Amino acid sequence: MKVITVAAGIVLNEAQQLLVVRKKGTSCFMQVGGKLEQKEAPEVTIVREILEEICCNAEVQQFVGRFETKTANEPDHQLVSYVYLVKLDQLPKIEAEIAEMKWIDLDERGVILAPLTTEVVIPWVKANLLAQV
Repeated sequence: MKVITVAAGIVLNEAQQLLVVRKKGTSCFMQVGGKLEQKEAPEVTIVREILEEICCNAEVQQFVGRFETKTANEPDHQLVSYVYLVKLDQLPKIEAEIAEMKWIDLDERGVILAPLTTEVVIPWVKANLLAQV
């Protein structure tokens, strides 16, 4: 099985909504982020990808973990994700290969979400961030 390795960012707004993006030609919304370049550390990748995809400088606040899930758009692939909690320096705007961006509630049902978002990110946010509010 082929493996795709990415860095993915958890971005929340003041209303505790999660930022998700949909790339052109796909139907699934996912975390902002992308594939690691050769010899690039995941914490470098996430900052670069956020700048490329949503035109923001990002501050990595916490390494959440390394997770393995199904991919959203590539059948017969395994996704390895390095997930980070990040803070943006400004409001995001669509750039590069991003077709659509939205803020979703953590119990969102009307949006097709990537396995990483539903299996890892949303449960982590509910357990670790909302518990502190």
